[in-house]
Amino acid sequence: MKKIGADILIECLKEQGVTTVFGYPGGTVLDIYDALYRDGTIEHVITSHEQGAAHAADGWARVTGKTGVVIATSGPGATNLVTGIATAYMDSVPLVAITGNVGANFLGRDSFQEIDIFGVTLPITKHNYIVKDVKELAGVVREAFLIANSGRRGPVLIDILKNVQSAEADYEPQKPIPARRKSVPARDMEPIAAALAAAKRPILMVGGGAIASEASKEVVALAEKLDAPVVSTLMGLGACPASHPLFMGMIGMHGTATAARLCLESDCIVALGARFSDRVALNRDKFAQGKTVIHIDIDEAELDKNVAATYTVLGDLKEALSTLLPMLKETKRPFAETAKAYRAEEKAKDTAPELGHRILIEASRLAPKDVIVVTDVGQHQMWTAQYFPIEKPRTLCTSGGLGTMGYGLGAAIGAAKATGKHVVLVTGDGCFNMNLNELSTAVTEELPITILLMNNHALGMVRQWQKLFYGRRFSQTNVRKKTDYVRFAESFGATGLVIEKDADIVPVLTTAFAAKTPVLVDCRISNDENVLPMIKPGATYDTIITEWEEK
Repeated sequence: MKKIGADILIECLKEQGVTTVFGYPGGTVLDIYDALYRDGTIEHVITSHEQGAAHAADGWARVTGKTGVVIATSGPGATNLVTGIATAYMDSVPLVAITGNVGANFLGRDSFQEIDIFGVTLPITKHNYIVKDVKELAGVVREAFLIANSGRRGPVLIDILKNVQSAEADYEPQKPIPARRKSVPARDMEPIAAALAAAKRPILMVGGGAIASEASKEVVALAEKLDAPVVSTLMGLGACPASHPLFMGMIGMHGTATAARLCLESDCIVALGARFSDRVALNRDKFAQGKTVIHIDIDEAELDKNVAATYTVLGDLKEALSTLLPMLKETKRPFAETAKAYRAEEKAKDTAPELGHRILIEASRLAPKDVIVVTDVGQHQMWTAQYFPIEKPRTLCTSGGLGTMGYGLGAAIGAAKATGKHVVLVTGDGCFNMNLNELSTAVTEELPITILLMNNHALGMVRQWQKLFYGRRFSQTNVRKKTDYVRFAESFGATGLVIEKDADIVPVLTTAFAAKTPVLVDCRISNDENVLPMIKPGATYDTIITEWEEK
């Protein structure tokens, strides 16, 4: 059957199971928006800014495991997506970004709102396209979704010329091609099984790949079979329940002292869908010195990139662990009991000395059990990782790789829209001010989002670095904005509340979590509340232990 390009695009999105898209209309996507209107089956959420739309599509993808979709016009519309695309790229989030561009007759003439978004996004996408022929459009869309979901997931951009959207071509429906998992043969896992059987003090280091591959059950089964302590990267939180007796918290420069001790004392580190980033392998030359390192990952480029491994396995983590588990005998190891003792000692010593910590502890207790947690980037992000236990996969959205300030509110909108569940957004005043315009979107959509705004009148993490490493020279990090956040929230149609002291925490949070629409809680904390531990990349885990012992 004959259809115009815009209609072909919508039909192909429906083929892929797309029910919701985020975006902002403009001149070069008018045909696409007209097709959305005429079709009427795909819900469109208009945000306040294209960056917010990209983050919303990202949040949608993270909590569902499906592909998020965002649409923007050419020029500034397209370039406003770039930070959101890069965020998804760094964290391996499946995203399809659809942009319009000027017509073929205007291409390359510096026409109004013309930009080479294809060239701009080459380094931050798994693949991208510029569609100049309507006959290619359906194939490109189908291939884009397949690429976004194959291997290590990530974003794909499709740039569609304006004349392609109105031109006609034959369209024949097709069923989507499912992404195939990369299987792992038994022979690849036999050396791994032997190495694990020989290890006396193994630890599992779980990364975001465990969540992307839906391998949480297999991770827990492996930990229990080996009686091995589990530590997690920021992106891996939720792959192993925080309440599991073998879970020892986050590893890295802001991780638990227990995780640091176990890293030092282990004889075998098993990295599961983790990439040994500079926030984890602080000093990559010394991080795993003298240890057996087993690295299982779906991306060949990550193997032996940051830390040289003794054994590497290329493949889907769920498939690899499914092959490995039957090869292993259930073993009890004294090291697990040592780890539990370390963790108990650390928890007993951690009195949550700061108001921000106590707010998060109570929020984790009072929030609905199926709550989705979203963070922005900075001190509050690390406090959330430390004090808000994540029990299930796909219940935490945070920008780990790119560290995108302003990510949170858009992602919270996407997560709430996808699940209908209550979302807690933990943000700081620095991050919130970057994309606070999206509060109007949350209010319009009547989403159950509680915003815990850690308001310290500072760029907290950067200020902390200046305090510890730059002689307390607070250059441009004491940001004394005069914004009344309660009145701001109310002006947008949200509810505004304040926490100033401990006595406020429970009543205010109880009210906030009972609401079915957006609530902003202005948490007025000191700008001297710190994230601990706090060490520079290049240091070793001995530093974390020393800091903890001196605490």
